[in-house]
Amino acid sequence: MARIDLHSLCLWITAAAANHPTDLVQHVVERTGLTRASANKALARLVALTWLQRDGTPRKPVYRPGLLRQVVQQYTLAGLQEDVPWSRDFAPNFTLPPHVLQMTQHAFVELLNNAIDHSEGTSVTVSLRQTPSHVQLLVSDDGRGLFDKIEAAFDIADPHLAMLELSKGKLTSEARRHTGRGLFFTSRLADVFDLHANELAFQQRGWDATGWRPGRALKRRGTSIYAAISLDTSRTLESVLNVWSLDGLGVGFDRTVVPVRLMTSDSVGLESRAQARRVAARLGEFQLAEIDFDGVARIGHGFADELFRVQPGVQPGLNLSPVNMSPAVEAMVRSVRN
Repeated sequence: MARIDLHSLCLWITAAAANHPTDLVQHVVERTGLTRASANKALARLVALTWLQRDGTPRKPVYRPGLLRQVVQQYTLAGLQEDVPWSRDFAPNFTLPPHVLQMTQHAFVELLNNAIDHSEGTSVTVSLRQTPSHVQLLVSDDGRGLFDKIEAAFDIADPHLAMLELSKGKLTSEARRHTGRGLFFTSRLADVFDLHANELAFQQRGWDATGWRPGRALKRRGTSIYAAISLDTSRTLESVLNVWSLDGLGVGFDRTVVPVRLMTSDSVGLESRAQARRVAARLGEFQLAEIDFDGVARIGHGFADELFRVQPGVQPGLNLSPVNMSPAVEAMVRSVRN
C-alpha cells in the first residue's frame, strides 16, 4: 500500500488544486496510488498546513491553492523557450502583488534563458514557492557550471575574479545575443540571492549595500540560482532599473559598483598594479563606476596609482568614484590623484 509523502505532494498539489478543484481526491488517488481514505487524510493535513483551502460541503468539497504554494517542473533544455513554462506552468498557480509578480516573471525568464543559452546542459529544474511573506525561485541546470564557463570564455581561473566581473554587469560569453544585463539586474531585484556553481557559492542580500560575499556551496553539478523577494517590498522593476541609469529613466545601463573586497582575503591585500587593471577592466563601458572599498582597511600605492591615475589615461572617459573608504584608503587615493 502506498504511504503518504506530504513533501512530495507539496511539489505538485498547488497546480493540482487549481486544475482539479472538485475532483482533487480522485486525482491524488490516481497519481499516488493512495487509497481514497488516505488521500482524504493527506488533503486534510495540507488544509491544516495552509497548502490548500477547502470549501463546499463534506460530500462535495471544493479545493483551491492555499497561502503556501509551490510548483516544481523539470524541462529538457533543447528547444525550450523560457516564456512558455512561465505562462503555462507557473503564473496561473500563484497570487502575488502586481509589482512582485512583474519582478518574479523578470527573474524567472532571465534565469531560465541563461540556463538555455549558456549552461551547455541537458535539463533544468525550476521551483517557485510562495509563502505568506516571500516568493522563492530556484533554477538549477545540469551544465558545466557558471565559473567553468567564465574561465573558458574569458580566461579567468579565479572564481573571485570571475565574481568581480559579474558584479560589474555587461559580462556575457554570447555578445551577439546577450548584453550581460540578466544576472546583474535579477540579483538586484531579490532580497536574498544565492549563486552556486562548480562547488562555489556567492550571495547577495538586498539589505546589505556592500554586495556579493562568499557563501556555502552546494555540492552538485551545474549552476543553481536562488532568489527570494518579499511580498511587501517597496522595490519595483522600474526602481531597480532606474538606480543603474544615470538619467533616472531605467533605459540605459550607465552605472555600476565594483566591490573590490572580492579580490581580498586574510593573506591577499590590494597592492599591485595588475589587481588595479583587473578592477578597471571594462569600466569604460559605463558612464560612472563606483569603486566600493567596504571591508578594505588599506591599499598599496601601486594599486591606487594604477587605478586612479594611470587607467583614466588609458581608458578615455573612465569615470571612477571611490566609496566606503577607510581613512587610510582615502588618504592614498587622494595622494595619487593629486
